[in-house]
Amino acid sequence: MKKYLICAVFPLTLAACKHTDPKPGTKSVQFAPPAVVSDNEVAEKKDVRLPAGDVGEKNIAADTTTANYIVMPREPQQSAIRDTAKKIIKQGDITFEARDVNVTRKALLHSLSRLGGYADEDNKTLSSDSDRKEFEIKARIPAKNFDIFMDSLSSGAVKIDSKHITISDVTVRYIDMATRLHNQKALEATYLGLLKRATRMKDVLDIEDKLTDTRTEIESEQGQMNYMSRQIAYSTIDITFYSVQVGHETGTGAGYRISAAFKEGWKLLQSLFFGLITVWPLTLIAIFAAVFVRKWAETRKTGLKAKASA
Repeated sequence: MKKYLICAVFPLTLAACKHTDPKPGTKSVQFAPPAVVSDNEVAEKKDVRLPAGDVGEKNIAADTTTANYIVMPREPQQSAIRDTAKKIIKQGDITFEARDVNVTRKALLHSLSRLGGYADEDNKTLSSDSDRKEFEIKARIPAKNFDIFMDSLSSGAVKIDSKHITISDVTVRYIDMATRLHNQKALEATYLGLLKRATRMKDVLDIEDKLTDTRTEIESEQGQMNYMSRQIAYSTIDITFYSVQVGHETGTGAGYRISAAFKEGWKLLQSLFFGLITVWPLTLIAIFAAVFVRKWAETRKTGLKAKASA
């Protein structure tokens, strides 16, 4: 009986051994391919854990426990500075003689308005000594019409005394200012995010101090950029024009020369008169000295006559 039982169990044992692994304890495992995620998606999903302390680049001061940490989602990256077009500032000044300053001024202002500009300053002077009537106008003109306006001024002049044009390339300065402003605004957004998640009064006060400093920097940078933008958009031209011998005829004839000689003599007499008035203390001293010398001379003469008669 035992012999038949062993014969039956032995084939079953061999069959079971054929179905076992050749190396017990090892197992082949297949993993799914790794998921590829972009850096932007990771930045949007990931939270940044900042320890409390000094705000910004430093940490906000707080306890060493994890309960005092401020959890803030990463701010989306702002667009970079893309305005890299050339920035040019044009300035000019011109001095010329005009036939009629009033007509020239009227035509100048009309042309300035037609080209989209305006007069920032408009001054008038009149010198009676040289018979010279002069206007000084500071014009602001769109940069695209700068050359057209300067050419129109030159064409209407009788004689050009001086003319200067200055062109400055401020592209690098403009991009540098725009970059600093961009960074300050990004820092402001970061502080605002921290402020929303701050729970302690000390943290709130620290963040608000940093916000105040950042906004001051933003206002300063923005003001400088606005000023430079106005200089780029509108060019400045200093215009001086004049006319000589206003209201008087000129000539080379005898009558004109005699009339001019009388006028020059009258001007000389006026100059001497007003010169004496200017030095009135010396004039007064000279008068008193002359009176004293005259009386002294008369007294002495009288004394000599009395001695001679005696």
